[in-house]
Amino acid sequence: MKAHFGPGGNSDAFRLAGHKSTLEAPAFVKEIGLDAYEYEAGNGLAASAAMLTAIGNEAKRCGIKMSFHTPYFISLSGLVEEKRLNSIRYIRESLDAAALLGADTIVVHSGSAAKISRDEAMRLAADTLVRTLSEVDTHGVKIGLETMGKINQLGTLDEVLELCRIDKAFVPVVDFGHLNARDLGGVFKTADDYLRVFDKIGNALGDEVAKNLHCHFSKIEWTGGGEKKHLTFADETYGPNFEPLIDVIARERLTPTVICESAGTQSDDALMMKKYYLGRFA
Repeated sequence: MKAHFGPGGNSDAFRLAGHKSTLEAPAFVKEIGLDAYEYEAGNGLAASAAMLTAIGNEAKRCGIKMSFHTPYFISLSGLVEEKRLNSIRYIRESLDAAALLGADTIVVHSGSAAKISRDEAMRLAADTLVRTLSEVDTHGVKIGLETMGKINQLGTLDEVLELCRIDKAFVPVVDFGHLNARDLGGVFKTADDYLRVFDKIGNALGDEVAKNLHCHFSKIEWTGGGEKKHLTFADETYGPNFEPLIDVIARERLTPTVICESAGTQSDDALMMKKYYLGRFA
């Protein structure tokens, strides 16, 4: 078993190579030396079932591990009942799409706590998730709850772990850049800082969940409210740096899937992480 690395969506390099359709993404990812890909449907799912199936077949042919990012407008903690019920429908559609893609995980944003207390937001999010499990077929796909970068969003690591305790169908998706941004850059300096995340997940949900974590990584600019925008690995101001994370993954023999969400350079930066990872075993 090994860690997997890949981009979230199609990078500038993908387009500069002359590619236009995501159907070409699995072969591109394999060609440059990566082995994972996250299908991005943040603005809504537009692809047909036939196209999703074709992409999934290509991913299988190329040996690419697939995941799926759900629409951003999902609101687990929305105050309006209709919006929360619509979120269940969007999760159902995402699970159906993930099954066609051969993806093992969908990634869902945890929700907002901007206009209500965090306790109330957590209560609403938990209710939405319980309803989801009673109404949808997961197809064996894990529902990943993502740690978030803005302070007024649900999505601290503790909040995500609490929601994941509802059922084994839910798993944490740790975005290290988000956690760093919401703590205004003070979280990840050393390998031990990253190790504490894996240890906390293992203690809460079991070692297998921690070992096989689905995670996101990018450098992210932050302001007083947390996340502002995704950057590239060329940035030297905001961080966090990926090397201590990879050191932990290699040293502890962890097997996560690491999806890079750099701004336009996600395939280049994912490859940088994978090369560093492989170098730890040279």
